[in-house]
Amino acid sequence: MKTLDDKVVVITGAGSGIGRALALNAATRGAVLALSDKDEVGLLETAELARAHHARDVHADKVDVADRAAMREYAASVRADLGRVDVLVNNAGVALHGDFEETSYEQLEWVMNVNFWGVVHGSKEFLPHLIESGDGHLVNISSLFGLMGMPGQSAYNASKFGVRGFTEALRTEMLVARHPVQVSCVHPGGIKTAIARNARTTAAHDQQTVADFFDRKLARTTAEKAAQVIVEGVLAGRPRIVVGADARLLDAWVRLVGARYQSGVARVAGKVVPKSDRRGC
Repeated sequence: MKTLDDKVVVITGAGSGIGRALALNAATRGAVLALSDKDEVGLLETAELARAHHARDVHADKVDVADRAAMREYAASVRADLGRVDVLVNNAGVALHGDFEETSYEQLEWVMNVNFWGVVHGSKEFLPHLIESGDGHLVNISSLFGLMGMPGQSAYNASKFGVRGFTEALRTEMLVARHPVQVSCVHPGGIKTAIARNARTTAAHDQQTVADFFDRKLARTTAEKAAQVIVEGVLAGRPRIVVGADARLLDAWVRLVGARYQSGVARVAGKVVPKSDRRGC
């Protein structure tokens, strides 16, 4: 796929952040957009912005990616209304900060239902339409935390490593079956979005403190820049798209030192990761 002009591009989690930036980037390239999000207000704002950015057409639907039946119905309706599906970006995601020993099963399930099962639902329901298109592209958003483990991120790490493994296996299956579908796994580093502001935390962590720390220390790349890198990677057919200098640097470090990175991360995290029982938190 060399262009998005007149391509039907489906983006989940399009109400803000990377999802919105991807929608606007695709709009400027002449795409037909099918956008979804649980946040209906944010979704409709994105749709209006996409129209102002000259998208060929924009459809917006409130959908919960964790709801399997809803995703099945959504995929069928997009295919019926727009005639085909060329690109699917499984972008919707949530975050949880807290050590595993204090994380409840309900919190773990919430993260996995959105971040992992949401990707599986989207892939399962839209894949036949991507194959049918004759030139489809499936894009699953993992994370830098799908490349390395971090303390306080066990649930998020599990979901994003899961997305990575699932996506890499699916790409191999498409190659074996010789289906006309490219598959890309995206690993963003710290992106300037509201994901930390909207994250949940366990009792030992103050949500506001964690969000402030992310915004001040970790978020280095704008959502617009991330969208540009992702779209360019898709058009180049890259199976693995790493976004941000921080993600590229840490990915290289993990590849170089192997499992030894974990002791280094532990030393640094013990000094800088905020907890509510520390002074000023």
